[in-house]
Amino acid sequence: MPQDVQRIRKTLKQIRGKSVTGARSMIGPYYTDPDYLQLEEEIIFGREWVCIGHLGELPETNSFFTSQVAKEPLLITRTETGVRVLSNVCRHRGNLIVQGSGKQKRFTCAYHAWSYSADGSLIAAPHMDQIEGFDRANCSLPEFRSEIWNGFIYVNFDETAAPLSEQLGELDEIIKNYDLADRNMAYVEETRWATNWKCLAENFMEGYHLTPTHLKTLHPITPTSLCKKMENGAYHTGYYAKYTPDYPDRKPFPEGLTEEERRQSPMFWVAPNHVVGLATNNCVYMSLLPDGPDGVRIKWGVLSTAEADSKPAQDYVALCHEFNAEDKLKLETLQIGLKSAHFTPGLLAGDDLEGTIWDIYQFMAERLASDVELTPA
Repeated sequence: MPQDVQRIRKTLKQIRGKSVTGARSMIGPYYTDPDYLQLEEEIIFGREWVCIGHLGELPETNSFFTSQVAKEPLLITRTETGVRVLSNVCRHRGNLIVQGSGKQKRFTCAYHAWSYSADGSLIAAPHMDQIEGFDRANCSLPEFRSEIWNGFIYVNFDETAAPLSEQLGELDEIIKNYDLADRNMAYVEETRWATNWKCLAENFMEGYHLTPTHLKTLHPITPTSLCKKMENGAYHTGYYAKYTPDYPDRKPFPEGLTEEERRQSPMFWVAPNHVVGLATNNCVYMSLLPDGPDGVRIKWGVLSTAEADSKPAQDYVALCHEFNAEDKLKLETLQIGLKSAHFTPGLLAGDDLEGTIWDIYQFMAERLASDVELTPA
């Protein structure tokens, strides 16, 4: 095992199960080493429930979009019986079948014109019927385990993993009054930032940077000084971004919200790659997928209690573009700094401000620390 990977795993062993008191950030190679990323893709993205999108991207039967988790290209379709997450690799010679998103009943590989239905069945293979041993019934696209949670689509390549619904019961209780599953998709975009996927997850999940980084965008609404950590679970962590007293109520909000809930946004991470900022009226979310140690592919969107094309929804989309640009700038320079041989991990701020980062470290340590046996898939 490469030296830096051993060093990262030993560091994770040292912090595993420890209190947040005196906690420090992780060492640079945790965010920059390509061999360690390969381990993450195998152990984390290959065995955990990974968020790949939202039902709003599949508004009707025969809608589809594509994705890729680690080295696995995916085709996500909506059939009359529900959502399917299929392999996007042709059963003939392995080319990609389709790219992008849209609506169609039939998916034809442009290489040799093998065609598949939205449920993955092979429906055409030119000149193959006369080939001895060819059996169309045995050439369907593999289908992977998937679940829908509050409108979000998750995939898991591990057939033995516990159901996602069993993992997120505590979080469901925290956010139940916000009616997340009933919100309208107002925007979705795919992009890439030049930073490690964990840097973005951690940035989204800590309120310490809100005032200095977002002084004109988010500080007037949810300043650093008002952040309060929520109770974490085995598969989630988060904090409450509380609104300044003089900021008006963010309407329209669900009727079931308590007085306290009307004045705060739960900001939460669903392990390993899903982050959500759940305001009373709008919601911004991100699905994060590694693109090398120095890159992250991001699918982010906005869900609203208002109509998708309404002014409240679109004003929030504009605000998201502003604060995303501010985060991107900081995270891309962070990635450069983390490669310095002279970087020494610093102390984390208090539990309300950066305790969520410690929770994320603990999740990773439980799976990748040097005293954890890494079993092959």
